[in-house]
Amino acid sequence: MSLADFALLIPKPFVKSKSTERVNDFLTIHRLIVRSKRLKREVQVDLFLPADFDGLKSYQSLLLNDGQDWEQLQLVDILTSRFETPEARNLIVVGVHAGDRLNEYGTSGIPDYAGRGWKARTYANFVLYKLLPYLRKHYGFFINPRTSAAAGFSLGGLSAIDMVWGHPEAFSKVGVFSGSFWWRSSQPDDRYPDADRIMHYLIGAGRIKPGMKFWFQAGTKDEECDRNNNGVIDAIDDTLDLIKVLKAKGYTDNDVVYREIEGGEHNFNTWSEVFPEFLDWCFE
Repeated sequence: MSLADFALLIPKPFVKSKSTERVNDFLTIHRLIVRSKRLKREVQVDLFLPADFDGLKSYQSLLLNDGQDWEQLQLVDILTSRFETPEARNLIVVGVHAGDRLNEYGTSGIPDYAGRGWKARTYANFVLYKLLPYLRKHYGFFINPRTSAAAGFSLGGLSAIDMVWGHPEAFSKVGVFSGSFWWRSSQPDDRYPDADRIMHYLIGAGRIKPGMKFWFQAGTKDEECDRNNNGVIDAIDDTLDLIKVLKAKGYTDNDVVYREIEGGEHNFNTWSEVFPEFLDWCFE
């Protein structure tokens, strides 16, 4: 069964409520409250649409984890500036509000050594088999994986790349801002400080996904930890090591972008500054 076929299986009460807000001359927000029996919560989903959205055009689509933080990301300002150019009004951003973040985000089916992330597969399945089919059916989003991407920040970035890597039939691009690539299956061990990082293992053990592209950002002030004492903070080390794994699989500089922000911190002040650059790369 294809992902599109799952639209036929969505129960009618999936969406509890809808509302619409016209933000300005360029941007409209549709808010959905949807039920997830398996997540055991109601999920708010914000759709950021061009004000002239008509449902007939072919739109590029971005799924954004931590959608509740759109104000900190300054997403309205970023999209308004982008949509002032008529040719750029073919982008949809779908922000999914987080719930039990420490357990819903992570790597599907592989919790970390402390048991965190045990709901990650349930969250991914909600997105892939409930939310996206609904959006395809009712809005025409996420139709073509070549024009569909996911992104996230910190642990939400780990979740985003996990979903994209595992589902090339749904996405072809991912953006990870200060990704939590320290996520590991065993407790830290000073003898093997870089061992058992789960995302590194999943990509290294998997098959190359032709056409997939990756955008990574890390800041020099993301943290202070340097577990292997090489003079490079872990946030940067873990990201660069994952890029090495990707390139060992066969990906090239045309497929992988890395932006290291001097003075960049682990917060939305840094992420919002570089987010427009990510959108330009992702939806050129």
